[in-house]
Amino acid sequence: MAFSLAEKSPTLRIVRLPGGPSLSFRIERYSLMKDVLNSKKRKRSQGLEYLTPPLLVLAAFPQASPSTPPHLNLLLKGFQSMFPSLSPHTLSLSSARRVVLVHYNQDRDSIDFRHYLITVRARGISRRVRKLIEGTTVRGSSVPDLGNEKDVADYILKQAGVDGYESASSYASDAGEDGENRIELASDYVGRNNRKGEQRSVSLEEVGPRMELTLLKITEGLPGRDGAVIWHRFIKKSAAEIKRMKAEHEEKARLREQRRREQEENIARKKGQLTGDEPSVAEDDEMVDGDSAEDEEVESDWDDEEEVNEEDMIEDEGSDISEEDE
Repeated sequence: MAFSLAEKSPTLRIVRLPGGPSLSFRIERYSLMKDVLNSKKRKRSQGLEYLTPPLLVLAAFPQASPSTPPHLNLLLKGFQSMFPSLSPHTLSLSSARRVVLVHYNQDRDSIDFRHYLITVRARGISRRVRKLIEGTTVRGSSVPDLGNEKDVADYILKQAGVDGYESASSYASDAGEDGENRIELASDYVGRNNRKGEQRSVSLEEVGPRMELTLLKITEGLPGRDGAVIWHRFIKKSAAEIKRMKAEHEEKARLREQRRREQEENIARKKGQLTGDEPSVAEDDEMVDGDSAEDEEVESDWDDEEEVNEEDMIEDEGSDISEEDE
């Protein structure tokens, strides 16, 4: 994923490695994670949820059929390639901590991107009772402050409002009594008292980011080496133009492959030349031994010549002495 800032609006590019395709989007509207968290009454800090991959939900995409636009299938596969595939048979329940929702808006022909955290709570009890049971930390202490209450019932039933007490509707909404989100845990889950077989209510808490995307184009290959344009929102080509552009891209690919082979051959030839010019270690040793032998032969010849010269000088001196005696 790569974000960039254009003149009109920011853009997003999703690249499927290693060979493409590349999907280019225009970001119509967005909200950062800090914006979403600041809009909540109870902020939730980031924990260990990001150590495991999220569950990907692809909603409202049309079924694959001959009448389905081909770019929607590529769009679907592009989002699927962003996250690792998960098998429900081998997936651990405790590792399912987040949900990424990719919703296709058919009216606007756009993509809505949402990110949620999975929250599991005790079923059938209000928030204040849950704090007593689970020992929820409030202001650095896991023990609720009952100093201003006359009875524990006042703490359990009290809620900020006109009458000062919790209504039945608010209690039901907080406790999750609607029945739609009730589950029985198949195995132990993260959190206190979330054991296997317990009845729990599951809810999704949005943490952001939030984006509305419009697909602009789909191209073959990677950025910098883009191939043919598979689909474009604003530019439409005829069959003859598509055929001509395909031939041009094939010719470019052929020339690129030819240049690559030539470069590999040049590199191999240069390596061969370098290895041929530089002698090996054994050859260096032989050359050193040969030079030393030649030096020894020269020195021996020089010694022989010195000995011959000394003998000649002795003979010359002897002949001179004999001539003087005579």
